[in-house]
Parts: sequence; C-alpha cells; structure tokens
Amino acid sequence: MSKPAVVLLSGGLDSTTVLAIARDRGFEPCALSFDYGQKHEVELRSASAVAAAMGVKRHEVLHVGLSEFGGSSLTDDAMEVPVGRTHDDIGEGIPSTYVPARNTVFLACALGYAEVLGAEHIFIGVNALDYSGYPDCRPEFIEAFERLANLATAAAVEGRQHISVHAPLMTMTKADIVREGTRLGVDYSMTVSCYRADERGSCGECDSCTLRLRGFAEAGLVDPTPYWPR
Repeated sequence: MSKPAVVLLSGGLDSTTVLAIARDRGFEPCALSFDYGQKHEVELRSASAVAAAMGVKRHEVLHVGLSEFGGSSLTDDAMEVPVGRTHDDIGEGIPSTYVPARNTVFLACALGYAEVLGAEHIFIGVNALDYSGYPDCRPEFIEAFERLANLATAAAVEGRQHISVHAPLMTMTKADIVREGTRLGVDYSMTVSCYRADERGSCGECDSCTLRLRGFAEAGLVDPTPYWPR
C-alpha cells in the first residue's frame, strides 16, 4: 500500500510537476490547495482539474484570508502586478508579488493535514533558481520548517511520526522542471501559472509567465496553456 503524502497544489506548472514526482516515487498524494484571496483565483479550477486527471483521491481546498492583510500585488486591489520585466530584472530584489508569510502559512496547514492523515511526507514546489526572489522559496526556509515540524506536533514528539518536507524542484531550472514533468506525462495544458490569469487564459507578460515561457523555450517545447489574444 502506498504511503500518503501531502502535496501543496496551486494548479501551476511547478506544483503539478511535484505532484507527478510524488506519485512517481510511490506515494499516495493527498493534495492541498488554498483560496487565499488571490486575484488569479482561476488557478483553483486548474488545481481541481489536475488533481482529478492525476487520480488524486483526496483534494482539499482551504480558505485562508491572506488578502485581509494586503501587502502583495497578488491579493491587494490597490497594487498592480508588475509586467514586462526581463528574466534578469526578475532576479533583482523581492517583487510586489511576494505574499507575506504565504509558504509558512501553507506549510503549517499541510503539517496539520499530515498529522491527521498519519502522513510523514510533505511536498512543495519551491525553487531557488528560476524564481522571483521570494525568501520562503530558499533551502534554508525548508530546512528550518522541517525542524519546526518535528517539534510542533504531538505525533512527532511522541515518536509516532517524523515529518520530511520535500522540495524536489529546489535546484532545477524551469527548463529542467518542464522536461521532468513531460517525462512523467504531465499535461501542462491544464496548468495556470500566470499572476493575472482570467477566463481568456494567461497574460504572457507577468514574471511568472516570463519564467514559464522561457522554461518551455529552453526545453525545446511549446507551452500548451492558453494565452491572451494579441
């Protein structure tokens, strides 16, 4: 019988690839998505479609009101999502699309879910190479959270559970991620990575689209997700 693993699933390229990796490693993925007040809430439909297509038996969507705090162009209507930045620009500083404490909150919820399920493994799609400079996407953060996880739960303290936090994309380029997902049979047409995505598709101009399109190009593949008409 496969061991359960909690997989954080946004519906984007990275998290979908991680879901495929977890399944390929023999785990039974239990997907966890978040409605956190993001403007690009269409990604949640993608998450549901991906989970269904990949045979996920349990997919939970939690409502976490991070938009109540604001402080990010992904959740605050008074802030504009940056567009038109080059790949080099994206690597400079922490952009306005950083959502304060988002991955900390998400992993904390995943930890609670894992303890209830008796799952010792949590998968997250953070990446320290082709990313937007977010502090909660670094190896140091993942290592620190894993230490915290094994101090913070009854199951761990009582010796019934040891939590491992897996970030299999951490040192991969976006092209590497696309190649690995393609090898594992991921249908990227179902995924949405765009920070401004709506019913028309993805904008093709935000940081996330820029990184995604470059990844497909460097992998020698065509991105099958729909983009806004030009």
